[in-house]
Amino acid sequence: MKFAIYSQWYKVPHQPYVQMLLDELRQNEIEFDIYQPYVSQIEGQVDVGLAGRFETAEDFAAGKYDCMITLGGDGTILRAVTLVRDTNVPIAGINLGRLGFLANIDKDYIKKAIRALHSGAFSIDQRRLLHLESNPAIFGEDNFALNDCTLLKRDTSSMIIIHTYVNGEFLNSYWADGIIISTPTGSTGYSLSCGGPIIFPDSGNFVITPVAPHNLNVRPIVISDSSVISFEVEGRSENFLCTLDSRFEMVNAKHELAVRRAGFTVSLVRIGDRNFLQTIREKLLWGIDKRNY
Repeated sequence: MKFAIYSQWYKVPHQPYVQMLLDELRQNEIEFDIYQPYVSQIEGQVDVGLAGRFETAEDFAAGKYDCMITLGGDGTILRAVTLVRDTNVPIAGINLGRLGFLANIDKDYIKKAIRALHSGAFSIDQRRLLHLESNPAIFGEDNFALNDCTLLKRDTSSMIIIHTYVNGEFLNSYWADGIIISTPTGSTGYSLSCGGPIIFPDSGNFVITPVAPHNLNVRPIVISDSSVISFEVEGRSENFLCTLDSRFEMVNAKHELAVRRAGFTVSLVRIGDRNFLQTIREKLLWGIDKRNY
């Protein structure tokens, strides 16, 4: 059994948890490699021992790993997906961040989590992704997203117009600061903050959510993820922003853009009996107001 350890940033308060993780892996005789850019941050702060290194998606394509453990928050998992890609290596997220819809293993349960992973006492949630088609091509081989794809105005420029089509049929022209195409996983992210609905992870949908629309009767809509959503963007500015999760590229009115369901899923580890309903109740503080109880 061999694990990959991935994180983006090291902070001093993380030290005891990172050390606890590495010590527990050794205690359970689990081999592990650490993401090379992260090693350069933690050397001298944490005893990495003789741990190996990895750096690219090719290490996962070679079938070297049984699991990836991420240290951080949801953004760390989104970055990790660009390494795991379509290999179906399960991702176990230890939450050293804040909200943690995806990184659902509390840092105080690291030892218990490693023992569960070692013994196979965990469940897998399969999460669908979206795929971005573009002409000219952008994002290279990382043209997919677990959370969302957005088209946004740049800087403080005036609003843009996004002509949107579903399966080739005209849907609407959104006069707005932008538009979000969200997966069910991403429905609790940027889309939610812009008034979009919460979608259950296995629902098989996309959410189209406008960002600050000029027309007040424009609302988020939910469509099947078997649909193909295409766009034509125009505005006073020459360039616009296109994002896939936390990655971004500049596009212009000449780009042909379309979003469809990706041809693979990502496996997220779930330990214990925690489920999606428990997560949203906890993270969104539902039930805290006791006036009606």
